[in-house]
Amino acid sequence: MATSVPSTKASDPLPAATLAGNAAAKPATTAGSAGATATATVPATKTTPAAKDAATDKPASSAAAPAVAPAADPMPRATPSGPEAPEATVGTDAAFASTMPQETVLHTVRNISEVRHFFRTNDVPVFFIGATPFNLLGLDRWVRNFTYISYYDAWDGAHPRVFTPVHKPYREFGSGEEINNWLLLNAEVRARMTKDLRPGVRPKVAMVFFDEETEQICDELGYDLILPSAELRSRLDSKIVTTQLGNEAGVPSVPNVLTKGSDWSALRAAADKAGLGDELVVQTPYGDSGKTTFFINNEADWDKHSDEIIGEDIKVMRRINNLPVAVEAVLTRSGTLVGPFLTELAGHGDLTPYQGGWCGNEMHPDVLTDTQRARATDLVKRMGDRLSTEGYRGFFEVDVLVDTDTDEVYLGELNPRISGASAITNVTAGAYADVPLFLFHLLEYMDVEFDLDIDEINARWEALSGADVWSQMIIKETSETVELLTATPATGQYVLDANGALVFSRPAMDWHMLQNESEAFFLRIYGPGDYRWKGADLGILVTKGRLQLERSGSTKLTIRAKHFIDSIRAGFAGLPVGVEATLDATAGIGVKTQW
Repeated sequence: MATSVPSTKASDPLPAATLAGNAAAKPATTAGSAGATATATVPATKTTPAAKDAATDKPASSAAAPAVAPAADPMPRATPSGPEAPEATVGTDAAFASTMPQETVLHTVRNISEVRHFFRTNDVPVFFIGATPFNLLGLDRWVRNFTYISYYDAWDGAHPRVFTPVHKPYREFGSGEEINNWLLLNAEVRARMTKDLRPGVRPKVAMVFFDEETEQICDELGYDLILPSAELRSRLDSKIVTTQLGNEAGVPSVPNVLTKGSDWSALRAAADKAGLGDELVVQTPYGDSGKTTFFINNEADWDKHSDEIIGEDIKVMRRINNLPVAVEAVLTRSGTLVGPFLTELAGHGDLTPYQGGWCGNEMHPDVLTDTQRARATDLVKRMGDRLSTEGYRGFFEVDVLVDTDTDEVYLGELNPRISGASAITNVTAGAYADVPLFLFHLLEYMDVEFDLDIDEINARWEALSGADVWSQMIIKETSETVELLTATPATGQYVLDANGALVFSRPAMDWHMLQNESEAFFLRIYGPGDYRWKGADLGILVTKGRLQLERSGSTKLTIRAKHFIDSIRAGFAGLPVGVEATLDATAGIGVKTQW
């Protein structure tokens, strides 16, 4: 019998803890761009992408490599067949709007029309800071004065709302928090964030990963960090705490017992007392992408994972056949607004080397039945009510597990932050009928009073839940390799041509202009001069249409999805680290790197 497990995923599908020194070694050629490669330094440590935990050490040489000339882009290009489609046709591009005259400032926002007006005429700078702008890409269409401060620039300076510092000296980062703090302290970033700032106005700052140091930096620099406190977020991030809060709110989890990891006999005794059966799923409090979820059926499995479990508070669950579903929500003073439900892509070997690791999402009309959706919505609202008593405000994400044998709906995990599902949450029919979900988070932290009928908005969004089909894939390096990249696919819009080949169509700022499933948007993360290694995030592909299907009791990637993956991977080229390598003689440059 096929089984699936409660999946864990990274909240941010981006290289939050990365080989940041790779990009740091590349002087930029234009302001706001990572620029052309001048030198490349082999990093001394490798860190896990998208992790909020400590970096994973890896022995490496710190010897500098000679200059590298990027090879020709191997990705095919579409042949122009007509006038290029305009980029700004959505009718929501707030960057071109005028500021709101002071005499017309709204005292209390009471409906969606006024929410739209407030953000389209916003005159307070809002910044999203991170390794890449992926999570909230496209929000600048809705919010005037919205800017992305990004360590990696996938557009090489061409995106008008993405700012990347030019001067990035070699630096190794162990987490997403370190990258964000470095960006906040960077002189170029500070100058950009205060450019043309009116006296008395404090820039608003949002990000996925932050800590107490982030809060101290923002306080000293006069920025408003528009997120719950790091202390509160860290406590709520624990899978153990999430389970306890759910129990208090009347929100059931998969049958489980909370205990301490000690030895096999104690684990078996606790599971037997709780009636959990022979096949167990064990989770430690913190961790992403399946790296702290363990499947234990016998003592041999315990011995394999015991070093990572002993001494930890653990959640021991019955292993069930389940459908993992993700949903984002915003806790506001008017109530909890629940976003669309998305299935997860998890553990696909073509996308990730991590068993059970999150690697994307799908949104389609059949994610849940009407009954399941109603129960899952009630679950999320109950969690929102419980979080409000903790002092939480704003955006959060919940993993819901549907037992496919019993039809029970369970609480999986809570991610108290902006999540990787936001990319397609913000382009739903509900988002365009009203506003994207994240704007309700902004509203909660902006200097404006509001009183909205959240129940009415939830009802309308539920009615529109079957109107859209969107999917995204996080493409990681799956092979045992460490390479210096010499060519990568460009960020932009791709299309399946008349011969079925995936070819680059045109540059694009985001995926909002995609029309059908023959098109896709690819966001490059690493560029020429960066390194790839097993587990590294190479990029994100967003498309209309589904990318996985049910077959023989399990989920499989579609033929179309595999074609997209193979086509994008074919666009990457690199030189192995640890061996003699020489570029094509036409480049006129030889490279020797050593491990």
